[in-house]
Amino acid sequence: MTKSALQIARAAYQPKLPKALTGAVVAKEGEPTQSVADQEEIKKLFPNTYGMPLIQFVEGEAKEFAPMNVGVILSGGQAPGGHNVISGLFDGIKKLNPANKLYGFILGPGGLVDHNYMELTADIIDEYRNTGGFDIIGSGRTKLEKEEQFEKGYEILKELGIKALVIIGGDDSNTNACVLAEYYAAKNYGVQVIGCPKTIDGDLKNDMIETSFGFDTACKTYSEVIGNIERDCNSARKYWHFIKLMGRSASHIALECALQTQPNICIISEEVEAKNMSLDDIVTYIAQVVADRAAAGNNFGTVLIPEGLIEFIPAMKRLIAELNDFLAANGEEFNSIKRSKQREYIISKLSPDNAAIYASLPEGVARQLSLDRDPHGNVQVSLIETEKLLSEMVATKLAAWKEEGKFVGKFAAQHHFFGYEGRCAAPSNFDADYCYSLGYTASMLIANGKTGYMSSVRNTTAPAAEWIAGGVPITMMMNMERRHGEMKPVIQKALVKLDGAPFKAFAAVRDTWAKETAYVYPGPIQYFGPTEVCDQPTKTLQYEQAK
Repeated sequence: MTKSALQIARAAYQPKLPKALTGAVVAKEGEPTQSVADQEEIKKLFPNTYGMPLIQFVEGEAKEFAPMNVGVILSGGQAPGGHNVISGLFDGIKKLNPANKLYGFILGPGGLVDHNYMELTADIIDEYRNTGGFDIIGSGRTKLEKEEQFEKGYEILKELGIKALVIIGGDDSNTNACVLAEYYAAKNYGVQVIGCPKTIDGDLKNDMIETSFGFDTACKTYSEVIGNIERDCNSARKYWHFIKLMGRSASHIALECALQTQPNICIISEEVEAKNMSLDDIVTYIAQVVADRAAAGNNFGTVLIPEGLIEFIPAMKRLIAELNDFLAANGEEFNSIKRSKQREYIISKLSPDNAAIYASLPEGVARQLSLDRDPHGNVQVSLIETEKLLSEMVATKLAAWKEEGKFVGKFAAQHHFFGYEGRCAAPSNFDADYCYSLGYTASMLIANGKTGYMSSVRNTTAPAAEWIAGGVPITMMMNMERRHGEMKPVIQKALVKLDGAPFKAFAAVRDTWAKETAYVYPGPIQYFGPTEVCDQPTKTLQYEQAK
């Protein structure tokens, strides 16, 4: 592998650890826990792993540990810092006993089921310290939910003498980790299962999990490019830039990037849903800001849009649900109709309200809604070019306003989608430290015989030495939700709280940003230099943790 100068320099970086983890530790147990909702149902489904106490690691006396083997899985989409979770886990188990071994399962949970693995030795681990990506062992999206998968996994765990398995993933992956922990505990297989919180979307968090890893780096990566676009925008002064950002289920990335870069407009999906806004309401809001800026001689601006916005607009949600049901039942008839007549056909078959919304959509978006289905027959919302949908509809409204004398400027749009660019960036110092601590904490949970826990590192706006390391029972984060027609236990997603400090801070200044050109240019992630430049956590964390 040819290494860049940055890779070579970053390999020497030693991630910081909470002070409590730098020597021998002991697990201090707190009060028993219960799930966030549906306590009776969750307790019934997880009799062996429900109600366990919170864990905090504090300095203790040195102990000897018998040799053991540990397995690790990277699950779901990539997030910066995954390699440091594995590095921290490796260093942690080696400190417990140098004879301990770490095995990585290749390409996600599927590697466990298919017995595809490799031993991760010191020379391999050293190649990947402080690097982005999941390429050390790859990742995958296989769901671990069937008994035969658990048994196939147990075969290879038994063969390799693996006593503990660490699953690094998001809410679905950690839900699967909890189900697996419960199964192995019920069977007395002697295999511990520990989770680590990963997702750049930032929607896996609660009082005990302050942030999911990768969110910091991804937002800083996107904010750098948004800042570059804002500067270009302010230089040419002739374009409105519509920028779609990752975040299907929650708008944390859009909100964080707005706080970092101060765009003219940022739409927050959760607010759209709470206010029961229509697509036209959103378009009118954007068009009014464009018109007001044009009246002041500014025919340019930036708009941030979360990827999942369409699903949060109540009227669009109803339209998509009716479309899904209709096309599932009438797919053959729809496909037999001439392409040029399909739009009219759908309009004639929908209920009046949904037909009117469908008819108002630009043709390209209407086609995406009716043609691009996933294997379950549902609309593939992530493929809808929301940034183009909004800019086209804004252009149409402004043209009408121009005829009425309500708009005096020019409107030209540019479109961007920032997604995969943020997933595998070299982790920021914050993520490098946080991830290493999460992995090291996982090794301590294993050493203390825990299963069904998620690694937890808190107090993250303080210097790393003051971070609090421990574990939280995964069942504590669960509730029951309908998935594919069945009620299932899942980790509750954390959405943007409209009464939370980050959103309130944004809402207090957005009208000023809309009128003025108040752009901030964060620049690239800095890995070397003063701590106020290199080690800052996200604005979201700073607002949430402000005492």
